[in-house]
Amino acid sequence: MTAILGLSAFYHDSAAALILDGRIVAAAQEERFSRKKHDAGFPSAAVTYCLNEAGLDLAQVDFVAFYEKPILKFDRLIETYLAFAPDGFRSFRSAIPVWVKEKLFQEREIKQGLGGRFNRRIVYAMHHNSHAASAFFPSPFEEAAILTMDGVGEWATASYGAGRGNRIQITHEQKFPHSLGLLYSAFTYYCGFKVNSGEYKLMGLAPYGQPRYVDRIVGTMVEVEDDGSIWMDMSYFNYCQGLTMTSEKFHRAFGGPPRPPESPITEREMDLAASIQKVTEDVMLNAARHVHAQTGLRNLCLAGGVALNCVANGRIQREGPFEKIWVQPASGDAGGALGAALHVWHQLLDEPRRPQAGDSMNGSLLGPAATASDLRSLLAAKDARYTEYPDDASLCEAVVDLMLREHVVGWFQGRMEFGPRALGARSIIGDARSPSLQSTMNLKTKFRESFRPFAPVVLKERASDYFEMPPETDSPYMMLVAPVREDRRARLNGEPPQGLDRVKMVRSEIPAVTHVDYSARVQTVDPGRNGRFYELVKTFERKSGCPVIINTSFNVRGEPIVCTPEQAYRCFMATNMDALVIERAVLLKSDQPTSRSFDPDEYARAFQAD
Repeated sequence: MTAILGLSAFYHDSAAALILDGRIVAAAQEERFSRKKHDAGFPSAAVTYCLNEAGLDLAQVDFVAFYEKPILKFDRLIETYLAFAPDGFRSFRSAIPVWVKEKLFQEREIKQGLGGRFNRRIVYAMHHNSHAASAFFPSPFEEAAILTMDGVGEWATASYGAGRGNRIQITHEQKFPHSLGLLYSAFTYYCGFKVNSGEYKLMGLAPYGQPRYVDRIVGTMVEVEDDGSIWMDMSYFNYCQGLTMTSEKFHRAFGGPPRPPESPITEREMDLAASIQKVTEDVMLNAARHVHAQTGLRNLCLAGGVALNCVANGRIQREGPFEKIWVQPASGDAGGALGAALHVWHQLLDEPRRPQAGDSMNGSLLGPAATASDLRSLLAAKDARYTEYPDDASLCEAVVDLMLREHVVGWFQGRMEFGPRALGARSIIGDARSPSLQSTMNLKTKFRESFRPFAPVVLKERASDYFEMPPETDSPYMMLVAPVREDRRARLNGEPPQGLDRVKMVRSEIPAVTHVDYSARVQTVDPGRNGRFYELVKTFERKSGCPVIINTSFNVRGEPIVCTPEQAYRCFMATNMDALVIERAVLLKSDQPTSRSFDPDEYARAFQAD
């Protein structure tokens, strides 16, 4: 038996993953345990979980694999600061002491983080090799082209190559400072959202605007090549030498300083979001077409933070030259932990690989599950009022009845998801046909911006009836956006609302999951991968005639997705959620001894108190 523990980040969204003889056993982000959003510390709790899930201790781990090479990353930092000197001294003074004290001595930090109990080999994979391994090795393909794109690793900001059998060969790279990921993050920053976490907000905002700034971006700030590479005029950007993403020249180009966080969103931000989203999609399509032409392969695997742009992924699927694409569900840095471990197993140890139908990610349900004793202890401690159902059929009947009354339901089942998406294990669900639930769930349950879209969950066999997707398309990880079919859209009467008021417009038969441009981030479910969650949607279809429900992550703004029943109960009680389902126990808010409504400020204070 060979056990490999993968680790990632320490800069953003740290994670651990464990494989046994090539089989993915466990993976989780540290934030789920620490409750610090995008926790960048050593993933101690995630490591402990992975070992416990595998029934191992550190003495039984053969290799620790880290997802990048710190020395090369330090080399890039030093060269960059020297190239821009004397500009950037403040940034240099801020970053370098941390590197000299900690990050440069990563082996020492890893061994200390593991409590001094690991004395075997630590392997350092290249950052984009870790992304490539996370994309190809778990995929269902015997061979495939591989495309990775993110902010930056050591030097690479994008790469491509091919995977065949148990081998990966990366043949081409784009290098720092020219980076599609950092370009998108610059606009995220300028539009008033937080870099490394607000990019998905920018993607959600884009359909509200018009891409009127594309010509101001392409050809001026950025040169876009037919092969998917880009060249950036660094006088518009400040991330090489400064503490911000954009320069004064950038600000002048768009008529003023960045939008202050939490201030009103204006037409300018909507149009900027639409513009950079279009540029990103065009670059990714160019890259996909070039990679196809160079490799001649039928299938494509994607990873890296840019691969979380599910709108662009959807365009690659619909308009690109590949027959099939597969996107790593934990495409960002967290997924690098898994990729590094798989890289050691296949690439370094030369162990065989046997692709599985669907994939080998186990539905990305790789986190901890609650035990029956955990649940009973919680319910007793909280003096909770609940009904426990004897089987899945009666449970699903009861929950669907709640959803048909437009109740907002917390759904906590089985093992937690690995990656940024809730996939039916730690979800908040509702009736997608409701014209009011999008705003209700955003403002009163999630405490977040009203414009944010929700994802539809649809029975795999019915997806093409509601969305412009080929029959039996597999989209289990919400990594593809597809248009709602024309025959499901609503006929508009009168002048449509403008700006963010467009969220109030009923756009289709499933308005709660139809974005303002008639798109939807689709999750398909099937009985083999999704079990009880599939049965719930199937029951909803039988009782309502509609095979689509709402799925959003079980958390509120600024909080990681819940991990334990205790966290789920607390979120349920401290928000305006109507019901909570933990395994087969159903709790109604109105039945609980301390039931009352909360507002966002109260929840934030309670959350910070922890």
